[in-house]
Amino acid sequence: MSIPVVTVGQSQEDLVGGLERLHGPVTVVRRCGELTELLAACQSGLARAAVIAEGSEELTASLVDRLAAVGVSIVALTDDAEEASRLRGIGVVPALRGIDPPALASRISDAVDLLSGRNPGHAHHRNTGFADTAAEMQQIPAVGESEPVPAGQGQIIAVWGPTGAPGRTLVATNIAAELAAEGKSVLLVDADSYGASIAAVLGLLDESAGLAQACRLADQGLLDTAALKRIATPVFTKAGEFRVLTGISRADRWTELRAAALSSVLERAREIADVVVVDAGFCLEADEELSFDTMAPRRNAATLRSLEVADTVYAVGSADAIGVPRLVRALAELELAVPQASPRVVLNKVRPSSAGRLPERQLADAWDRYGPGTAVDAYLPADFDACDAALLSGSVLFEAAPASALRRAIADLVCAPVQQNRKSSVLSSRAMRLLKR
Repeated sequence: MSIPVVTVGQSQEDLVGGLERLHGPVTVVRRCGELTELLAACQSGLARAAVIAEGSEELTASLVDRLAAVGVSIVALTDDAEEASRLRGIGVVPALRGIDPPALASRISDAVDLLSGRNPGHAHHRNTGFADTAAEMQQIPAVGESEPVPAGQGQIIAVWGPTGAPGRTLVATNIAAELAAEGKSVLLVDADSYGASIAAVLGLLDESAGLAQACRLADQGLLDTAALKRIATPVFTKAGEFRVLTGISRADRWTELRAAALSSVLERAREIADVVVVDAGFCLEADEELSFDTMAPRRNAATLRSLEVADTVYAVGSADAIGVPRLVRALAELELAVPQASPRVVLNKVRPSSAGRLPERQLADAWDRYGPGTAVDAYLPADFDACDAALLSGSVLFEAAPASALRRAIADLVCAPVQQNRKSSVLSSRAMRLLKR
């Protein structure tokens, strides 16, 4: 079956015309005058491949990602070795301008086969209303080129939770600090597109939005490990160091956090850190895809993509009469949006005044009765004094309140236990006082 192809630009030897005269494996269904016309043709379902004979410098990872979502692979003609490397990095198959039409047709056929292999359900997926799946994140390897570089071995932890300030940033920041204190190299990423606040929590005077910078380079295929290390801000503590990619400084900058670019950033992050901790936003809606322009950026793409690629997801909820029902509903939404997430549930701000005497037991009983069937992995005690001290000093709990029960509970969650097992982190200090008597 012949592959329908759309083209843009003219090569020196008019390879596009050569393709038209082959009458074989490919069929040129439209010759476009500019890239925007080609994009419209691809969005209409007219083609399965696009040949960019001129203007390859306009291609970005986000554009390639959206065309892949509608089943269109891209072959670009260039004689520039650096440009060819950049194109391979964003998922485009490069070819020399002097390639003959039969060889170009073979390259197009191989590119289509590769795309079909990595994304067999693209037609169905386009109508699901959710961000591209983690499987679709992988870039198309170059045909006839050297073997791709293996992906980094670093683990990605995403910290997510429903609306209502359950403590996502607090948990994410202190997880990063505790892992760094354990001797691991850690990169903390603020991917909250609504209310990024890690820079403020850590007292970083940063208005440049490190994550937006990294996404911009990744979208152009120019992000490497050296650039990522340069953009990330180092944070030093008494026991260790970690790096931070700060979030967008204003909520209206969310368009800078495109899903494809963020995927590339997180893959690079795996290469420079043992653990990548992502502070994700709360919203899982994908209503932007209901518009007719499916090429439009999506408001919650950063959150959805972070959850899709994460190795571990912590779902954080407030331990009170409002926060627990919100978390239950949000977990149901998460299962629909990102079925592979398998979150570990964390109840934060546990205190007798909101949950009753023996709050962990009360919460466990309520969760068993009304919860979604997922066990609660951790109960983090409320310690407002310690949190205030850390926020006031622009530091983490490890430094501001190392003896805090909250700090110990977070350390127990992600590291080797810092103390003996306890029955209740909320009542441990009270029990100690009773024992002394």
